[in-house]
Amino acid sequence: MKLFPRRPSLACLLPALLPLVLPLLLSACGDLPQPFLGNPGATARVLAQPPTPRLAVPPPGQALLSDQAAATFATALADALQQREVPAVAGAAQPGDWRLEVSAGMNGAIVVPVYRVIDPKGVDRGKIDGTELATADWSAATPATLAHAADSAAPSITALLTSIQATLQHADPNSLYNRPARVQLLPVTGAPGDGDIALTKQMHSTLATLGPLVQDNLAGADFIVRGTVKMVPIPDGQERVEIQWSVATPGGDERGRVVQLNAVPAGSLNGYWGDVATAVAQEAAGGVRDVILRQSGRTPGEPQGTPAKPGTQAAGT
Repeated sequence: MKLFPRRPSLACLLPALLPLVLPLLLSACGDLPQPFLGNPGATARVLAQPPTPRLAVPPPGQALLSDQAAATFATALADALQQREVPAVAGAAQPGDWRLEVSAGMNGAIVVPVYRVIDPKGVDRGKIDGTELATADWSAATPATLAHAADSAAPSITALLTSIQATLQHADPNSLYNRPARVQLLPVTGAPGDGDIALTKQMHSTLATLGPLVQDNLAGADFIVRGTVKMVPIPDGQERVEIQWSVATPGGDERGRVVQLNAVPAGSLNGYWGDVATAVAQEAAGGVRDVILRQSGRTPGEPQGTPAKPGTQAAGT
């Protein structure tokens, strides 16, 4: 797990306030190709509205497998993709589904599986070759062999889905890749003293300076940021301040979290937070911003609208 870089120490404000910022990125999909997770950006994603919540994996009819083995392989692929948080389902595609078509070609004593992603309109969006297998092993099609092939292919299929989503998102002028995200900031809860009000105010102003359009209502919001505070008594007259900032979609799917842990003298935050709230917001806002950027199909530090670099195997629009 990576730690967000810390800012310079703010000893003049509170020597004990040394937040540990831990981004818990849910990548979707990252994640599973984000269009499938419902992310409006990156895992989340590349489309302002994802094309489908499912990736259908029908039993392959052109993979040199018996009907029974093909069904087993489709299930193994769906299971392996689900482990990577891709909402894959074994079976025929339904209207609106993306689908994964599998075929296989022989090259002497070697079989090469090929995985192709098809969008809901039937457009071929890209393909990858799987790991080569001995023809005899592929023909035997034992459950162990098929499971191994599925597990080996899942990371590359997921990467292909992410690349496809990025290509689509970069080409859409209305996608989150090409415009600032609208973020509803909910009032912070759980802090003693004036902490709820102070933290909400400071996060609103600090996050807004980093790019997102911060608002108080849900109208048109792409993400919802919620801050919660918990005070936990610890030995030696201290309290541990646990502050969590979660980033979720309007539908309630959490896409990332920033956690701050601070030890302070017991009761020292029961009144006026002042500069402490400023320090907390400055430390946390960058992490929240980075979660939003990744969920928008962008890399932190990348200028908005940077031309996409799609993979050679991912077809564009």
